Order: sequence, then structure tokens, then C-alpha cells
Amino acid sequence: MFKQFSIEGRIAAISLLAVIVGVSIPVILLRFDIDTHLAWSGGLLLAMPTVLLLLRLVTGPLNHTLTALESGLLNFRDGDFSISLATKRSDQLGQLTQLYNEVGEILRRERAHIYQRELLLDTVIQSSPQSLLLVDQGDHIIYANSSSRHLLNNGKPIQGLTLERLLPSCPQELAEAIEKGEDGLFSYSDGDNPQTLHIGNSTFVLNAQRHRLIVIREMTRELTRAEVQVWKKVIRLISHELNNSLAPISSMAHSGKMLIQQPGKAEALEKVFDIIAERCQHLTEFTQGYARFAKLPAPSCETVQWQQLIDRLAPLHQFTLRGELPSRPGHFDPVQVEQALLNLFKNAAEAGSDAEHTELRISADARGQELMVRDRGCGMSEKVLQQALLPFYSTKPQGVGLGLALCREIVDAHGGHIQLHNRPGGGLQISLWLPW
Repeated sequence: MFKQFSIEGRIAAISLLAVIVGVSIPVILLRFDIDTHLAWSGGLLLAMPTVLLLLRLVTGPLNHTLTALESGLLNFRDGDFSISLATKRSDQLGQLTQLYNEVGEILRRERAHIYQRELLLDTVIQSSPQSLLLVDQGDHIIYANSSSRHLLNNGKPIQGLTLERLLPSCPQELAEAIEKGEDGLFSYSDGDNPQTLHIGNSTFVLNAQRHRLIVIREMTRELTRAEVQVWKKVIRLISHELNNSLAPISSMAHSGKMLIQQPGKAEALEKVFDIIAERCQHLTEFTQGYARFAKLPAPSCETVQWQQLIDRLAPLHQFTLRGELPSRPGHFDPVQVEQALLNLFKNAAEAGSDAEHTELRISADARGQELMVRDRGCGMSEKVLQQALLPFYSTKPQGVGLGLALCREIVDAHGGHIQLHNRPGGGLQISLWLPW
């Protein structure tokens, strides 16, 4: 009877019925000459069950609907959006139930959409050739893709492990690079195959906790492909440089021949020969640079006293020696290592680092010896850092791109590895590690 009314209308109707019943019963009893006080008392006693029965008829379905809504909202809080409510009512509670169902449907669709996107993202990440590790602030690995499992743990699961437990099973050079937490390029030997990797680190806050994302990019194949392109570029560059030198030499030779036939042209003839000599010197230096790189001999390793190495380097370039020299002598090719260090000192100076901030630090342990050059120059961008070891790659207008490439060749020939990364506060740090 009350279904066509709103909830407020039903409560008002019940109140009106209660008043009517409460007044009608005493009036009826008074007609039978019953005492007035007794009539009103009996009327009230008879009216109360009637009112309670009417209230139960109205509030019973209301309580049932509210209980269902409460249960559904608790499911929402727990992340369960699968429950819908029956909508047989046409009042405000029916509209509220319908709205609840619509919200539940929207949330279900959103969850399904998010799940599909997460599945797609996970598929892309798992098939990525780059190794990705997500580490929480307790150094626990909470996510790792397939490439990282094969690189760091021979394909075995690593999710849930700590870095402290995982790194001992990795190559020593790779473990040290990850532990340092710095971006950089480094190489190591995997049997007879030298490997070059780039490691990148980024930090962010997730669920009020600091997380670290480690991205390891395998650069060996890219370097090999890039080197093929570089060699083609070198051929064009050498051809261009030869033409630039041979053309003026030929022209000057012809001019000199003409001047010889004219008396009193000795001064002009001298200038012609000076230009020819200058171009020949430039061409000689140009070709010698490429020859040194292309014909690097096998290292002739010998015992080297560290102080003697420092004494040979000091007159050739200014730098600052940091720390104490190892007590154990070094063992390497002194000529090649000296050349590598001079190249690094030269690069530091060209990057804007003065002698005070161009530092050389030498250390040694049971595994090998490390020569570290640090500067306060302009450093390298991420793109340049990834290609810095390529031969003939240079960002300098007059550079030929042989300095770091020659250092890499020297270190690889010794069976060691090279690492590059930018320093906090500016500058570059380059480590040459050589085994005994």
C-alpha cells in the first residue's frame, strides 16, 4: 500500500495512522460506557502493537536494502566489485541501489581495462632486450624481467631476493657497477668475448617508499653495428682529408715550378714550400693517429714501479695524484698504459678541468690494479656516454674520436675493463682495471 510513496511519505502516513488509531480506540471504548482513564489506557495499549506492526511492514524492506548496500560498500572497500544488488524498488532507495550497480559496473570495466594494460606492459617489458630491476628501499627485488634473470642469475627467478644475495652470482664488474648505483658505461670479459654494458639508475617514491629502477643495456652488438657504420664514415673522412691536403700540395707544387723560372721570387717560393710542408705535416699527423689505432701491438707486460710511471707522466701533462701508491708494483705494458692515461688527461683538459681537479688515483688488490682519472669538466650527456667508446666518434669540432677508443683497445688487450660515468657535482670518472 505504501510502495507508491517516498520514504518520508511512508513515515508520515504511519504517524498519521498511529494518531488515528490512538484516538479512535478510546472513542470506541467510551461509547461502551467504560471509564475514561481506562479507555485511554486501553486504547494506547491496543494502538501500540498496531503502530509497531505498521512500522515493521515499512522498515523491514528498508533495513534489508540498507543492509545490502552496506555489504556492497564493504566489498568495494575490499576491492571486490563483482556484486550487484536487485533493484525492485522505485523509491529513493531503489534509485540509490541502481546508482550503486552503475558505479560497480564502471569499476569492473576500469579494473578489466587496467588489467589488460598491465598485461600488455608486462609482456613488453618481459620481451625487452634491456634488463630491468625494480628494487625497494630495503634492497629487495620486487620486479625483474626475463633479460635480467638470464644476465644476473642464469635464468633463475630473482624476484624477492636482495641485491646482497644476488650480486655474488653476477660477474664481478657488473656487480660492482650495480652496487655503486651510478650511471655509466663499463666492459668486462665473458670468457673470450668482451662485453660492453650501459647501466642507468633512477629513483622514485612509490607507496611512500623509495624505489630504485636499474636498467642494464647490452651495448656489444650495437657497438659492433655502429663500428661498421663508423668504418664507412672513416673511409669517407680519410678520402676527404687526403683530397684537402693533396689538392693544395699539387697546386703549390705547380706554383713553385712557375716561380723557379722567374728571377727574384725566392721569398714567394719560400712561402710555397712552407705551405707544402705544413700540409704534409698535418697529413702525417692525421694518418699516424689512425695508424696507431689500427696497428696497436699486443701488450708487452712487465713489472712497473708506480712512482716511475708518475715521473714519466708528470712532464707530459699536469695532474694531481690522490691517495697513496700501492706497495705492490704494477704489471702491464708501460708504454700503452702511459698513452691511455695521457689521452684521458688531454680529454679532461679539453673538457675544461684544470690540473688541480684532474686527479689520478691508483689502487690494487688481489684481483688486479685500477687506475682512475677524475676531472671536473663538463661531463657527458646520456647519449654521448653510450657512444663514447666508439672509434672515431667525437663531439669536438676538430676531434677524430680516437682517445677513448684507444684506451678501450689497450685495456681490452690487457684483459681488463674500462668504466665511465659522470661524477656528482660535474665532471667525469674513468676507471681502467687491469688484471695481474
